[in-house]
Amino acid sequence: MGCLRGFLARGFDAMAGLSSTALSSTAMVLAAGFGTRMRPLTLTKPKPLQSVGGKTMLDHALDRLVEAGIARAVINTHYLADQIAAHVKTRHDIDILISYEPEILDTGGGIVRALPHFDGKPFFALNADLPWTDSDAPALARLREAWNPEIMDALLLMMPTRKARGFLDKGDFNLGPEGHLARHGVLPPRSHVWIGVQILKPELYENPAAPVFSNNLVWDSLEARARLYGLEHHGSCYHVGTPEDLEKANALCESGEGWG
Repeated sequence: MGCLRGFLARGFDAMAGLSSTALSSTAMVLAAGFGTRMRPLTLTKPKPLQSVGGKTMLDHALDRLVEAGIARAVINTHYLADQIAAHVKTRHDIDILISYEPEILDTGGGIVRALPHFDGKPFFALNADLPWTDSDAPALARLREAWNPEIMDALLLMMPTRKARGFLDKGDFNLGPEGHLARHGVLPPRSHVWIGVQILKPELYENPAAPVFSNNLVWDSLEARARLYGLEHHGSCYHVGTPEDLEKANALCESGEGWG
């Protein structure tokens, strides 16, 4: 489907020469959630296996990793985990490791469980349920190019709130002129939303305060230390949060209009 095929020019281009530190050849794909807002569709099929543009949202994420040269993906599972495990057995272009969580660990706890697989290197982490399209260059390649471990501990892929499909209009973060992300003390509407893709340093997860925690706690700490950065996405995205969103996303793909 054709639908699924600022600063950043100034500041990150200047950093390109500093971004040679290798990322892990293993990525994290977060797929353990319940998909509550997608009911009744998710009562019998997990959200990552719902199809957008003729392909499951999980496969969209895995395809992006393959295109970026990632050799292996750790997929955390909990809800309807057997279906996800069975589905990924059909993939032969990327090694898959299933990290099953008997008790759901939230986004941060899920990464902690997978930490040994990243060989101590920064790694891509993708949500399995937020498809995006690329434009001038693949988003993962742009993130890799922009990554500068000297000043960043996390780099998030961001979409202007006004252009993001399926999101509320309050936004997640303001993206500053030097690439810093801020949300605390910033009243909505904020300029950008996060679209489920990031690069993270493994040491952020080495000594968790609790086994179950959200990545939001990591972001809060990094924001306070000015180590949380964003890169604006050149493409489109669709936050498929409800059955109605899924219908609209597919209708726009089928019409050829795309997500704008």
